[in-house]
Amino acid sequence: MVRFLVVPQWQGSPATRAMLLVDGATAIAGDLPRAATTVLDVPVEAGESLGTGVRRLSSLLRTRELVAEAMTADTVVIGGDCSVTAAALAALPGGTDDLAVVWCDAHADMNTPESSPSGAFSGMALRAVLGEGEPQLALSPGVPRDRVITVGMRNLDDEEVAQVDGLTSLSVSDLDSADAVADAVAATGARRVWVHIDVDVLDPAELSGVSEAAPFGLTTSALSTAIRRLRDRVPLAGATISGFAPRTPADAVDDLGALLRLVGAVA
Repeated sequence: MVRFLVVPQWQGSPATRAMLLVDGATAIAGDLPRAATTVLDVPVEAGESLGTGVRRLSSLLRTRELVAEAMTADTVVIGGDCSVTAAALAALPGGTDDLAVVWCDAHADMNTPESSPSGAFSGMALRAVLGEGEPQLALSPGVPRDRVITVGMRNLDDEEVAQVDGLTSLSVSDLDSADAVADAVAATGARRVWVHIDVDVLDPAELSGVSEAAPFGLTTSALSTAIRRLRDRVPLAGATISGFAPRTPADAVDDLGALLRLVGAVA
């Protein structure tokens, strides 16, 4: 049975209105089955960097502990900022030795504390999944690069460009083929897959509630179809849907149709 773990963490985001992520997680949670949903009581305070290059690290570490206590098999994590995936994978039942990761995100999230222009951990999240960056947050061992597939990535910092080498990258147009993601995951030989979705991978015409919209993104239909085809071929170990930051309650209502299609695709 799929369970939903709602993690309204905002401290990993670089956005000036990062706390809108709490509202986004709450809005999604309101449409999830109550009996199958756990909402974590994450820290509300910003937290301290603890002498590292990661802003708000103390709060991120506390949330990581809460995720580890609550994680079960077949969990769909609802963020919050997209760095909650690193916490979920660190606590994934069965580990990550047989796992592929599909990272659907307009941004690379491949910075380290040394290269990040903001110090925000969400911009380092995929790098942490690879086992690199701040040791207190990086997976150990990390997921090998040849088992990571990025989808819809189109907005990279200069320092991130060289770091995506070795990752299989699918463009927005690649998903014109409904089997593109499934084929890429099957080619890794992985026996399970985690699907990470930062909703800014969608085109702004599909969903407005994101902190940093990137034009020329995916349609909800194309992404949902690709994930369903993937699930037909490789067992889903879990998934993340993150990055929803509606500016008003009315905006949240307008966007929920697209979000619930994504929830249905992974759950």
